[in-house]
Amino acid sequence: MILVGRRLLADFSTKHPTVRGAIAAWLGEAEAANWRSPQEIKERYQTASFVGSDRVIFNIRGNNFRLDVQVHYATQVVLVKRIGTHAEYNSWKF
Repeated sequence: MILVGRRLLADFSTKHPTVRGAIAAWLGEAEAANWRSPQEIKERYQTASFVGSDRVIFNIRGNNFRLDVQVHYATQVVLVKRIGTHAEYNSWKF
């Protein structure tokens, strides 16, 4: 997958260093992936949540952080929309 939004993840990692390794692991897996459908994501990330047809919420580092991405399956692009703590996630509007 082509990943857009690395800067957002890097900035967040600077503010929350405990998530750095988990983000790096997710980045590596996402870039190596070839997701063609939400089902393929669900097979690997059982705790992922889906909002609409193209938004995915990943639980990062034991559900302490949430990563909101938009996946364009046809073009193989993942756009990072936002990342936050579990508490911040509770205030997000979709």
